[in-house]
Amino acid sequence: MDKKVIITNNAPAAIGPYSQAIEANGMLFLSGMLPIDPVTGYLVPGGIKEQTAQIFMNIKAVLSAAGVNVTNIVKTTVYLNDMTLFEGMNDVYATQFSGIFPARSAFAVKALPKNALVEIEVIAAK
Repeated sequence: MDKKVIITNNAPAAIGPYSQAIEANGMLFLSGMLPIDPVTGYLVPGGIKEQTAQIFMNIKAVLSAAGVNVTNIVKTTVYLNDMTLFEGMNDVYATQFSGIFPARSAFAVKALPKNALVEIEVIAAK
């Protein structure tokens, strides 16, 4: 199996020992994306809607570096630090796709890195 690391400066650098994304056998696996502005390296100001929008900007940057876009996404996993944030996240999430939505799971977790409100990971097919 060939594995290719996908990396772009248009999304936040990994904050640990992992890659932004790995391409393997026609599939693209994005690490969980946080709402970090890649220019400043800090969480974007605002609430769940602003954070979700930034995450999708980061996701789109990594997908673009791999030569694909959101239409290639087949599965997302959303991690929220509280399920009361689901509606706000979902409002922004719904605007990111047209036509067929990917499969999705959503979970509340005790805490997220950098005290983010939301983290989203993605699997895409080339």
